[in-house]
Amino acid sequence: MIIKVFYHDKCFDGACSASLFTRFYRERIRPAAEFEYQGLLHRAGALFNIEDFTGDENAIVDFKYLASDKLTWWFDHHESAFLSPADAEHFEQEQSTTHFFDPDYKSCTKFLADVAEKRFGFDTRPVAELVKWADIVDGASYESAAAAVGMKEAAMRITMAIEANQDPGFVKRLIGMLAWRPLGEILEEPFVATQLAPLLERHERSIEIIRKHSVCTDRTIFFDVTGYDLEGYNKFVPYYLHPESVYSVGLSKSSFRVKISVGSNPWTPAENLINLAKICERYGGGGHARVGAISFPPGDFAKATEAAKVIVDELRAHARQFHAG
Repeated sequence: MIIKVFYHDKCFDGACSASLFTRFYRERIRPAAEFEYQGLLHRAGALFNIEDFTGDENAIVDFKYLASDKLTWWFDHHESAFLSPADAEHFEQEQSTTHFFDPDYKSCTKFLADVAEKRFGFDTRPVAELVKWADIVDGASYESAAAAVGMKEAAMRITMAIEANQDPGFVKRLIGMLAWRPLGEILEEPFVATQLAPLLERHERSIEIIRKHSVCTDRTIFFDVTGYDLEGYNKFVPYYLHPESVYSVGLSKSSFRVKISVGSNPWTPAENLINLAKICERYGGGGHARVGAISFPPGDFAKATEAAKVIVDELRAHARQFHAG
């Protein structure tokens, strides 16, 4: 029996969810099952290739819903979990006992752990550290921006390695460990440890690049780092550099997309914040109420730039109206 698990790639919560699902499945469903893994990324155009769903059972964790009978298991917590209203209707009408969705959770890992425990009797105590840190990382629940940028904890360093790594086999190796071993121990594995020094240096360099290319007006940050190889930069750096901010909008690029990152400062006392997932959905993106993203094809830089300008203007107008002073 082959179980193929699709997970949100380049994401700590995505890797943790895939690992936790594997442990849960082996302990509560089929101990002898074999697993294959494939990362999924938000990009312009089709997100799924139905021909990739080759498992006897197929699971998606921490990623959008696929309206197909090839999807056996699904766990997600993103507000923008459905590609279309038709997909949302498919999920509602199907009433599956193995498809689960709750946008009130900070992390998919915590959501999956709770469902596995309550519905299937899975013992979550051995994975308590993993669940705790997935919630902190994906829920931006650090005590301060300095702590979020400081990269002191094992989970934060593993997150940095996941987000910056270009080797598709790297995360798959981690998935085999995350739900079984302490994070500090995983950090000492040679395939992880050897990457830390250059990644920490890159992290420090990215802080200076964003400092140079960011401006905060009307409590809304805008920065354009498309001229640099900064895929996987720490998303809390803008708030560390501009603690007075409420919103941030960033333009970056990689080999397969131009990305607009839209976020809100986790440490702002401001209220009545705009739902950022709804803004991103206008352009085919999505996310959560407090953070979202939009992907454009690599050649659509002008379109991405124009969309970013529109979003920045909207957020600055909102900040002037509701967060003056």
